[in-house]
Amino acid sequence: METQSQQIQQTYKAYSFKELGIQDVELTKPTSRVGKKSFLVFKNNKYVTVPTDTIAFFYVKNEYSIIACFDRQEYFVNYSLEYIQNVLSELQFFRLNRQHLVNFNAVKEVEHYFARKLLVKLIIPVTEKLVVSKEKASSFLRWLENR
Repeated sequence: METQSQQIQQTYKAYSFKELGIQDVELTKPTSRVGKKSFLVFKNNKYVTVPTDTIAFFYVKNEYSIIACFDRQEYFVNYSLEYIQNVLSELQFFRLNRQHLVNFNAVKEVEHYFARKLLVKLIIPVTEKLVVSKEKASSFLRWLENR
């Protein structure tokens, strides 16, 4: 006499992809995500909408996320950099490190840095060095090339 769990196992038999006639299955993350079009920020006692295409990069300073625009305006935003990264287009923005998320259009040039790291220079002046770790260096260069 079969137990109930044995009956369930037979009823819901797991099939491999090969048994189902599926040869090559490639599971990839979609890269064509459109992303958020703008951010609502508060500045000078007013709410202002900042379009995503005007944003050069996002950075973290003293645990606050800040938007830096191409026109050199800066705005505080009430989201973590991780959340911002998840809502933006992967084709347009890349997370360089824990502090910086950069727009493709803001990248001026990339130089080799110590220990196989990369130094990113933007078209707008930045006070700190934007360094890509050696672990992320190849994916960053692939992002630049395949964009």
